[in-house]
Amino acid sequence: MSHEARSPHPVPVPGDRRAPVPGDGPAPVPGDETSDKGLSAGQIGLLGCIVIGVSTIAPAYTLSGSMGPTASAVGEHLPAIFIVGFIPMLLVAVGYRQLNKAMPDSGTTFTWASKAFGPWVGWMASWALLAATIVVLSNLAGIAVDFFYLALAQIFQNDSLAELTRNVPVNVGTCLVFIALATWVSYRGLEATKHVQTVLVALQIVVLVWFSVEALVKAHAGGNPGSMPVSLEWFNPFGVGSFSAFAAGVSLSVFVYWGWDVVVTMNEESREATTTPGKAATGTMFVVVGLYLLIAIACLAFAGTGETGNGLGNPDIQENVFAALASPVMGPFAILMSIAVLSSSASSLQSTMISPARTLLAMGHYGALGPRYARIDRRFQTPGYATIVSAAVAAVFYAVMRVISENVLWDTITTLGMMVCFYYGITALACVWYFRRQAFRSFRSALSMFAAPLAGGILLLVFFVQTAVDSMDPEYGSGSNIGGVGLVFILGVAIFVLGIVIMILQRVIRPAFFRRRFETLEYPVD
Repeated sequence: MSHEARSPHPVPVPGDRRAPVPGDGPAPVPGDETSDKGLSAGQIGLLGCIVIGVSTIAPAYTLSGSMGPTASAVGEHLPAIFIVGFIPMLLVAVGYRQLNKAMPDSGTTFTWASKAFGPWVGWMASWALLAATIVVLSNLAGIAVDFFYLALAQIFQNDSLAELTRNVPVNVGTCLVFIALATWVSYRGLEATKHVQTVLVALQIVVLVWFSVEALVKAHAGGNPGSMPVSLEWFNPFGVGSFSAFAAGVSLSVFVYWGWDVVVTMNEESREATTTPGKAATGTMFVVVGLYLLIAIACLAFAGTGETGNGLGNPDIQENVFAALASPVMGPFAILMSIAVLSSSASSLQSTMISPARTLLAMGHYGALGPRYARIDRRFQTPGYATIVSAAVAAVFYAVMRVISENVLWDTITTLGMMVCFYYGITALACVWYFRRQAFRSFRSALSMFAAPLAGGILLLVFFVQTAVDSMDPEYGSGSNIGGVGLVFILGVAIFVLGIVIMILQRVIRPAFFRRRFETLEYPVD
């Protein structure tokens, strides 16, 4: 007999407080058993959540591909931009924390935006989350392939092995193997995920700190022609040349923090579900911002921002900064950086699957998608069907895009910043609207339920609009364009249009979810 089973509960709708119609079942509220989706409760604690959060952000992989483009946009103000990008993330996390206390639901953005703004907004916000995570899953697998063959070339001292990643059939085949392995671990639940991630996260942090210390020491000794003395000006965000450059830099820095919200999607499986995920989200970001600032300072001090040699502004090294800097900084131990980035992308590939799988589970559970998405594996108590679908879509997406064009693949990945800013911004504003009737009962609640999420949500939506406008430039991203309009913008619009089409189709098939009226409930003020 298959382990898959449909959720035993009726299919309710998040936040629906009207009288139920026959066959609908009762609406879920915190503590109501109909909100239980069958996930394994109390499976992971605070430290385990932070480990998974850091692994999803994947510092080694993320910085390797984003530090160069960010430095090109903002120059030596790289640390300042990392701090500025951290601020809206922290403000949004405050909103997530309040919403999680009121409604610890694995659907997060989908559930909360639906309760605050209705089913249409909730559906599109969750679509942005799903699109971003599915696209990045394919990218993570692709980066893992690149570093896998690079590590083999370094181990066997055979440069031809590194070139295997350019062989499309070999590349795609290896990518599918990585995705299959990551899916297998995710399918087995958070306990298996935690054990795997603890080892991989520890490895990448040790190597990144080692690299940073070596870079600072060699920069101080003048070990590289582009070396620069550390300056307080690096931390001045007002030194960036233009608002467009500032917005581009922040959009990129938002991407480097993206992924912390995975810890909130695990709320139904966490110990102390109403508090642990919120603490883990802020803890994850503080760990990551400290690591990012250390690495940014070290790389600027050692390599500088020049456009030649090891300079961070050199377009020839921007796809993989660590591959270029590892040997001059770490010498014979450079292979450790390749292994760290490989483990970083592989670990993030596996942990990133948590978010889309649980979002799809919630959408199926509440009737926004078919009931198959609400299925829970009886043995592992995981969203088995949703996990497999997430992995399959990511695998097909990568294979098709890799065959069509690498430029199209990378430009699609560039649209991630827009998707992330959109759904984070909507979720933050959902907190403001949801708690609007009680936010001003105390100074603390006014800050945490209103001011912080409002500022964070507005900032991210401003960056979303600015990046969308800038991406219309045919030179944006890879420089590819259609009819003089940047491919990044066209791909971003295409993703949103596809989401609208699928949403309308679901409205036709499942009208019950989309005709519900949503009302704000009263919860105790923190």
